[in-house]
Amino acid sequence: MAATATPMVSLEGLVKVRSQSESVFELHVPRFAVLPGQMVAVVGESGCGKSTLLDILALVMAPTRVARFQIDPGSGPVCDVAALWQREDEGALARLRRDSFGYVLQTGGLLPFLSVRGNVRLPGRLKGEEIPPERLETLSRRLGVAGCLERMPLSLSIGQRQRVAILRALAHRPRLLLADEPTAAVDQNRARTIMEDMRHLARDEGVAVVVVTHDVDLVMDRADRAYTFATEEIDGQTTRSVCRPLPESSS
Repeated sequence: MAATATPMVSLEGLVKVRSQSESVFELHVPRFAVLPGQMVAVVGESGCGKSTLLDILALVMAPTRVARFQIDPGSGPVCDVAALWQREDEGALARLRRDSFGYVLQTGGLLPFLSVRGNVRLPGRLKGEEIPPERLETLSRRLGVAGCLERMPLSLSIGQRQRVAILRALAHRPRLLLADEPTAAVDQNRARTIMEDMRHLARDEGVAVVVVTHDVDLVMDRADRAYTFATEEIDGQTTRSVCRPLPESSS
């Protein structure tokens, strides 16, 4: 990928403050960027702010403040997400999520009453488009689930469900793929294979991928860049977590 490529996601000066009872949690993200075709890992222990950051990137949680947040939808101008939040334009945020994002949840998130094929076709239909059959067949073969398309999700193994979830997330050609602990429910061999699949598909499809995980060893030799968190107690009630790039992550 070219070093001068426009980031799919670019943000600066983001702060999210969350309060619960007497405790306060502050997430600080000085800078965060993901290029098309790049897989970025967000790693850290429970409670460090990984899920909060993912929710903000998914546009389902607004930051307390942010200096700059832009998303390149690939068609048309770069979208100023900070401005959309400021004017509470939920319609534009929803369209951006629908048209440009794909999601892989920890549990797969497949609808049990739809076949695998029906699950995979759903994001395209929500966009008002049909996924070309040849694309669905090609991706399903690549992910090793071509023989599962007419089956129901409950008949699949955990590993198969995760592969189908990746297929569903990619089939409608998103610009950004967000994966929340996508390998938490599978063994290490399957986890490595799933991560390799996402890495290669990101590059081949030109998709920006953000993977949230607690397993540093699983992603460090596969991610193009990695971010982690430095967490400290401020005053006995306030915890501050700062998201920074890992210097040893590859580019």
